[in-house]
Amino acid sequence: MASRYIAWMMFRRPHPAMRQLATAVSLGLAACAVFAQTSAPQEPPNLSQAEFQSCLSELRSSKAFAAITPATFNQYTAQLQPDATVLPLLNRQPEFTMPVWDYIAVLVDEQRVAEGRAAYAKWKDTLDKIEQSTGVSPQIVIGVWGVESNFGQNLGGRSLVQSLGTLSCFGRRQAYFRGEFASALRILQEGHIAESKLVGSWAGAFGQTQFMPSTFFRSAVDFDGDGRRDIVDSVPDALASTAMFLKNAGYRPGQPWGFEVKLPSGFSTADAGRKNKKPLDFWRSAGVTLANGDPLPDSLPSAGLMIPAAGGPAFLVGRNFDALYSYNASENYGLAIAQLSNLVADSKQSQISFVTPWPTDDLGLSRAQNKELQQALLTRGYAIGEPDGMIGAKTREAIKSEQNRLGMKTDGRAGQKLLRALSN
Repeated sequence: MASRYIAWMMFRRPHPAMRQLATAVSLGLAACAVFAQTSAPQEPPNLSQAEFQSCLSELRSSKAFAAITPATFNQYTAQLQPDATVLPLLNRQPEFTMPVWDYIAVLVDEQRVAEGRAAYAKWKDTLDKIEQSTGVSPQIVIGVWGVESNFGQNLGGRSLVQSLGTLSCFGRRQAYFRGEFASALRILQEGHIAESKLVGSWAGAFGQTQFMPSTFFRSAVDFDGDGRRDIVDSVPDALASTAMFLKNAGYRPGQPWGFEVKLPSGFSTADAGRKNKKPLDFWRSAGVTLANGDPLPDSLPSAGLMIPAAGGPAFLVGRNFDALYSYNASENYGLAIAQLSNLVADSKQSQISFVTPWPTDDLGLSRAQNKELQQALLTRGYAIGEPDGMIGAKTREAIKSEQNRLGMKTDGRAGQKLLRALSN
């Protein structure tokens, strides 16, 4: 979420103290399936309306809200009620670390690739104009769009004013959220987006590619020429704004994000690391080739070696991958966008996975496979709701019960082995 996620916190160079929060709140609504899997439900606290209104009164006269007129502030806060349900989301702690192969499996599946190719074909003329204006590859923009909101299908439904107002007065990181709250009110004050449309994630990310309100003012553009920067209902505005964000983050026109590579036997990983960029000749002399064995191209002036999981795929990544990383402060997130963009760009490629397999005998599930697993659990009598491909708390508890029955590790993880066991 450039948003997302959010702030980049995410957006550019997040302060180390903010990075955990940024990652927690900015993975994009299309990635909710990933985070549903790592969150335990908590009861929302009881919040005092009197305390909330007292806090809002103090905010109104604070420096952060200097650009907000009294009329605007009163209009949107006089009757505002706090939303206690956002606080457990702010404080949630992962129950386990999600393997990269699970993360990629749910974000880059056959369905999303097909929809991405269709979206690219539909918006090609607009995307070409955006590339002429910003230098950002159309496929990269499509990749962000797909991961952030599933191509506009999942924009979120929480009021930004209510969520950000609540987070400005209760819970952790109030100073950060107060800045975002002020930016949200400024969006309304300047008439960019109507209040009814200013909805999104619990943490304040909104629009087709999930910008935080402060990111809106740094990167949003009016690309359709109607006088408004509308990243909610205007696809051209949203896609061009995404490209502008990446341009501002240092995207280099004409360069790839990177490529999968093959490491020679006995290769030392002492020089590995996305930030430890070296000339391509350095990697060539070390015996590194493309994943298919071809020589490394000259399309990058320098690159860092990124190895998401020891023994799995390895990648040489350049400055454009860093731009993707800045969107959400996560290498796995950047890799998901990068792979989705590759697959969108090559309509003839049918293989979704990387050349080198992940180091596991139990790969993650796609959204379609998650639905299959949920249907199998429903058939066995578990009350988990309609299959939706998102592994939430109820599904996870049902998985644990089946894992225990089958003598498997009881961790609540949805994987290929469990799906096969329940399909027999």
